[in-house]
Amino acid sequence: MAVMMAGASAPSPFYPMLQLQIGFSAATLTGIFAVYTVALLVSLLVMGSLSDHVGRRPVISVGFALMALSLLLFWQAGDVSGLIVARVLQGVAAGLLLSALSAAVVDLEPKDRPGSASVWNSVIPLGGLAVGALAAGILMDVTEMAEADVFGTLVVAYVLFAAAIWLIPETAPRHEGVWASLKPRIGVPATAAKAFWRSAPAVVAGWATGGLYLSLGAPIVRHVFGAEAHVTQASVIVLLCAAGAAACYMARRHSSRQVTLYGTSALSVGTALTLAAIAWQCLPAYLVALVIAGTGFGTCFYGVLRSIVPVVRPDERGELFAALFTLSYLAFGIPTLLAGMAVGIFGLTSTTLGYGTLIVLFSATAGLLRKFGTRD
Repeated sequence: MAVMMAGASAPSPFYPMLQLQIGFSAATLTGIFAVYTVALLVSLLVMGSLSDHVGRRPVISVGFALMALSLLLFWQAGDVSGLIVARVLQGVAAGLLLSALSAAVVDLEPKDRPGSASVWNSVIPLGGLAVGALAAGILMDVTEMAEADVFGTLVVAYVLFAAAIWLIPETAPRHEGVWASLKPRIGVPATAAKAFWRSAPAVVAGWATGGLYLSLGAPIVRHVFGAEAHVTQASVIVLLCAAGAAACYMARRHSSRQVTLYGTSALSVGTALTLAAIAWQCLPAYLVALVIAGTGFGTCFYGVLRSIVPVVRPDERGELFAALFTLSYLAFGIPTLLAGMAVGIFGLTSTTLGYGTLIVLFSATAGLLRKFGTRD
């Protein structure tokens, strides 16, 4: 899962360079992000619960094979259409892998460590996102072969994972209903429905924040603060995700309600501080504010997992994670697409300030709803 998520963030530091080499606008950049999200959502809607029926291993193996092909195409792309094809394929692969891998982690949770799967399902993906962006940024600054080093390594790793997964015991035996499961739908298991929808505003707030910084973070650092170093541009993703991963681990002994309340508060305050830093044009203040927002990004999702994962049956886990990631990537993709359209009209700085203000308001609202809602 960590290496899969590293592949999701590794392309981000390359986008400013690709903009110069290929020649496309910030609006086109967010469009490239958007097609990835749309493909991922379609994949989740159609195949999100597939591993509940055919087993985790076949779905994970196919997902990694497709992921390898997508990054190979991204590496070799010479125009916008090539980048779009690669990102669509990566979205399909990610949709397969997100639900199946997350469910497998829960399947393999040690019986003497209840709740540990939710910790690792929060910490590991964020850690992977941070490492992928950091490694790509460093390599871009120290070598002229950064694309080959980053994408070549990931392609090889994904091919190996596609084969190695068959060495692990199957955790989800096959059962009937596979063809019915391919009908596009969002299914929340009845046992988790109440907790799922109560937590939905926090999920939306967290992933909308991720969409802002993963799509526009590097261009903001380059164009607003004038930072040319690739590792500095990548630091936006690194700080956001690393802070989120650390916060999830440190919050593991607190209740899901406490974790979610902290997460929404940190998102609201941290994002507000990033906007102040942009207006002030102070890069150090912006990076510090990102750390605060990052702790909220991670703990919002972790608090939700703590609420809903324990209440579903083993054969419902793929379906649950498909619904959760569908909601997450809707919150990630739709605002990003709208922001891309707005950049062409209002400019990068004004769009970021407007987007960020909406996140501040929504995060605060999500926190109030959780605070005065059910107290479990």
